[in-house]
Amino acid sequence: MSLRDQKVKEFFIFGIKQAYAAIFGGYLLCVMAITHYWYPLETLHRYDAIFIAALAFQAFMLLFKWESRREAMIIFTFHIIATLMELFKTSDAIAAWHYPEEYIFGIGNVPLFTGFMYSAVGSYLARAGRIFHLRYSYYPPTLYTLLLVTGVYANFFSHHFIIDIRWLLLAITTVLFWQTQVHFTVIKNTRKMPILFGWLLITAFIWLAENIATYLNIWIYPHQTEHWKMVPLAKFSSWYLLMLLSFVLIKAINTASLKQYKAKECRYLKGSNLPHRKR
Repeated sequence: MSLRDQKVKEFFIFGIKQAYAAIFGGYLLCVMAITHYWYPLETLHRYDAIFIAALAFQAFMLLFKWESRREAMIIFTFHIIATLMELFKTSDAIAAWHYPEEYIFGIGNVPLFTGFMYSAVGSYLARAGRIFHLRYSYYPPTLYTLLLVTGVYANFFSHHFIIDIRWLLLAITTVLFWQTQVHFTVIKNTRKMPILFGWLLITAFIWLAENIATYLNIWIYPHQTEHWKMVPLAKFSSWYLLMLLSFVLIKAINTASLKQYKAKECRYLKGSNLPHRKR
């Protein structure tokens, strides 16, 4: 096989693995599209059907081991974080966007399926880390990254009342991660790219998915009330920061889980009667 054919094969497999990593998000978009154009149930609201479908698919993925328990925990974590933000953003006082259809499974102005939309981002990042064996070089100290995403999450709320510091947060992100490289393996060879560029590509797909979701009447921004219009590029920065929040939290959870596993393994070895190898 020529070098060109090898690269074509690697690129093809890269796309397949990316699709597999994003399977939960892709599934949600498919459900949204199908129920938008064809929904025969009169006794169950469409939003509630999407919520039940998301739960069922999560159960399916866990049952058939398409998803690990750690990934399910990440999805649950993001569902809570996202629902809290949704409650604030869709409140009558803020009304940054709204959900036009009826539902039973919901809290306030927020149908419960919405948390899964954010969880889909977390699910993709967690699954991609496992599928592509992601490793990082020149990754900044964990404390700095956690402080950064704390500021990001707080700004999603505070910018409605005080100055919006998203551009400052993006500048800090650039400084912190300027040298960081993400190393990934598709087949055998290890490739690398700047992590800031990788996040940019992910954000572009999220922004595209948001345009599809708003077109399917899942939620509506104020400028889309009369008829659908594309989501403004200004939202791109919001999704970039939200994706950053997702990534840092996932990495922190995975690091904590790895440390816990190593600590248990160390305690097991100390308590066992296994003979020591001679060096």
